Amino acid sequence: MPTKSRRSLVIGSVAALLLIGGVAFAYWTNSGSGTGSATTGTNTAITIVQTSSSATLYPGGAPSTLSGTFNNPNTSPVYVNDLTATLASVSGSVGTPACTIADYALVTDTISVDGQVAVDDTTAWSGIQVRMLNSSTNQDACKNATINLSYSSN
Repeated sequence: MPTKSRRSLVIGSVAALLLIGGVAFAYWTNSGSGTGSATTGTNTAITIVQTSSSATLYPGGAPSTLSGTFNNPNTSPVYVNDLTATLASVSGSVGTPACTIADYALVTDTISVDGQVAVDDTTAWSGIQVRMLNSSTNQDACKNATINLSYSSN
């Protein structure tokens, strides 16, 4: 084969490869748009359980410190800032004058928790304090009475 033909054949082959290669790597640019969404879940309220009790209250006596746990039924940790207690009622009062929540006071009604309560955890709390006041009237009706408290958290 003559050199000129061979040369033409080589140049033609290279040109054909470049053309095919260029076609193989060719593309069109385009733009597009779309939408999507994500949702957040919700949670269930935690339960505040008082685990301690006091049988040491008497008129004018020292306060009793209460403690308990938080039960978190959710699938993720929850944050608790504060725990607050309120005197709700007195039960088991026998006698006159009746024993009422006016015979008691919360020395400490709010404690700072400032933390997470893990899933299926029973994180402990402590520090709510209750005491029996010493009034100028007969408080015999408060003997063996039960002070009922309500708890809330935020």
